[in-house]
Amino acid sequence: MRQLEGTKCSFLVCLGISIIIFSFIYLRTRTPPELKPPPSSSCKPFSTACKTFLPGMKKGVNWYSCDCQVESYILNSHLPCSNLKRDLHFITKPLSRAEEAYPLAFIVTIHKELELFVRLLRAIYMPQNVYCIHVDAKAPREYREAVQKLVSCFPNTFLSSHSETVTYAGFSRLQADLNCMKDLAKSKTDWKKVVNLCGQDFPVKSNLELVQYMQSQQWRDKNMTPGVKQPMSMMYRTQRQYKEIVGSHVAPKGLGLRKRPPPHNLQLYFGTAYYVLTRPFVDFVLKSPIAHDFLDWSRDTFSPDEHYWVTLNHIKEAPGSRIDGGWEGAIRAIKWRDQEGSAHSGCKGHYIRDICIYGVEDLPWIISMDSMFANKFESNTFPEALDCLEQWHRNKVINQATVPIEPSWLLAIHSNYSNSSSYFNSSTGE
Repeated sequence: MRQLEGTKCSFLVCLGISIIIFSFIYLRTRTPPELKPPPSSSCKPFSTACKTFLPGMKKGVNWYSCDCQVESYILNSHLPCSNLKRDLHFITKPLSRAEEAYPLAFIVTIHKELELFVRLLRAIYMPQNVYCIHVDAKAPREYREAVQKLVSCFPNTFLSSHSETVTYAGFSRLQADLNCMKDLAKSKTDWKKVVNLCGQDFPVKSNLELVQYMQSQQWRDKNMTPGVKQPMSMMYRTQRQYKEIVGSHVAPKGLGLRKRPPPHNLQLYFGTAYYVLTRPFVDFVLKSPIAHDFLDWSRDTFSPDEHYWVTLNHIKEAPGSRIDGGWEGAIRAIKWRDQEGSAHSGCKGHYIRDICIYGVEDLPWIISMDSMFANKFESNTFPEALDCLEQWHRNKVINQATVPIEPSWLLAIHSNYSNSSSYFNSSTGE
């Protein structure tokens, strides 16, 4: 009998030890990777320059990015979508009732830098919104397949039904947006306004702040297309005919053939190619004979996306138009070379086509401008600029949330990290 009881006790002890061991193994495999300091040497600490913008980055505490190889992760991953969304830190729930009640639509045109696109989409993504992604027809097949892989994980995100071979300053750039608008017009999501972005943009305002800004007294039920009556210096764009050398450049047609005046006696305006448009205005663009005639007239102009939207937004027939509107609307923070010394103190990165590719020292100016988005960023030349802005933006988004925060939404952890509740303080961002 004693021998039997001894055997029984030994069995129970072994069983208990086995349960503890297997529980430990299970918990380790179930613990999201973002809750553990990254063991890989490829995960480098944030630049010390980030400490200027991230209040939680105290002296003596090392902060690490939770995802160091976004592009290779997507290209080589065969994980299910649930893992992909978790490991890439996408926010998967509406963060407030205000945002849920005011869904937005986004048009994103891309052709390169997969990592930049993933980080942009992650920053603007909310499950109540809808996203149309236009991948340039000349983009490599592997690039399109990688974008498709990611996009297929989200029911409210899709590739445009038709892709253009986009040419800088060509009609194809305008057509790419229109292709997405046609797709978004069919969406079952009751989106209120549409915003267009390119792959080198990044948000400065949170989704909640975008909603609040668009619903403000100045912009409620109004389109945002900053611009003015076409100045003399820009008339060459629409007085002569141009042809698009597909995928290359735009050149004058013939010996500078002159164009006839725009249809319907339209007054031409010049402005930014970026906009915020109401859904009724989009319907007007897609259905109105005025919009169609003006579109046809614009086909052989130079950079038509910089006159098409803003001109239509100055006619009384267009829903949400601003007849007397000018450059109002904080859509983009852009440092133009010719504005150096007046609008800004210079580019801390470098200029390409007279637009600043931001360096980390440009961030104080970007944040002070309080625009909706900033343009442009490159992950290869000045990675710290995007690293710092991305973390600053996610801190703000999470601090504004009115729902419980999921650990996988965090983009970075510090070396003393123990649990997600220690990550933030709603007042300090620490």
